[in-house]
Amino acid sequence: MAILNVQNVTKTYDSGFQALKGVSLDIEEGEILALLGPNGAGKTTLISTICGITSMSDGAITVGGHDIQSDYRAARSLIGLVPQEISLEPFETVENTVRFSRGLFGKSPNPELIDQILDQLSLLDKKKSRIMTLSGGMKRRVLIAKALSHEPRVLFLDEPTAGVDVELRKDMWETVAQLKADGVTIILTTHYIEEAEAIADRIGVINQGQILLVEDKDKLMQRLGEKQLIVELAEPAAVIPPALKKYNLSLNDAGTQLTYSYDTKGERTGITTLLNDLQAAGLSMSDLNTQQSSLEDIFVGMVKETV
Repeated sequence: MAILNVQNVTKTYDSGFQALKGVSLDIEEGEILALLGPNGAGKTTLISTICGITSMSDGAITVGGHDIQSDYRAARSLIGLVPQEISLEPFETVENTVRFSRGLFGKSPNPELIDQILDQLSLLDKKKSRIMTLSGGMKRRVLIAKALSHEPRVLFLDEPTAGVDVELRKDMWETVAQLKADGVTIILTTHYIEEAEAIADRIGVINQGQILLVEDKDKLMQRLGEKQLIVELAEPAAVIPPALKKYNLSLNDAGTQLTYSYDTKGERTGITTLLNDLQAAGLSMSDLNTQQSSLEDIFVGMVKETV
């Protein structure tokens, strides 16, 4: 069941610039959707529009069945937002920062819940610490705690691991996985392709204000991914023999490696005939390897097509 429904949303600024061009999107309850796109693609604008920070020019958005315009308070109460920029009161404690955010949504005090959220984010031992004493990674966790303080059903993470080192990034992935296990629906924007591959259920690609696709991660890899057969040659080759031209092979600079790309969904891969033709052309193999196209390869290819 879709907890978030975006229908044909556009955003045009007074200057005439159209940041969103008829975006439609359904987010299923309990899933993690990773929204990929280059700078200026419209990721943050879309999140800001859903959260009511930016007003849309046209279209409709509902969260948990509540329209974000006619029933804003009910819709917004279901949303937690972790912004890209870290903006926290440096002299306040972690505990008070999170409690204050809960109060902003009209929720009654709940110290036990606040402790539970801090514990989940490995912040419980820091709850009396002032924000200014925390590391960058800890501050990002405080932002998540703030966003969770009013018990939202949908959590937006806008570039949650920007500027965070690899180890902390993986810790954050574990945190997101735990939030999903607790029933929170998560939409994250990211520049890190490996982040989407590691934790997302579905991948959305946005560019120039348009959604190019939203698809199950594994199905996307299967549908758009190619496999490559890497042929290691026993002896370097100066050129690819003319008899092998039909295979569209590529030869590395050292002349020691041939690469053959094939469709994993095709009825025939052509590998058997290729290997026979290699032998007939006088090329000896020392090894064979296959590799799958990464999500990054797919993403870069799709974005290029829209430029």
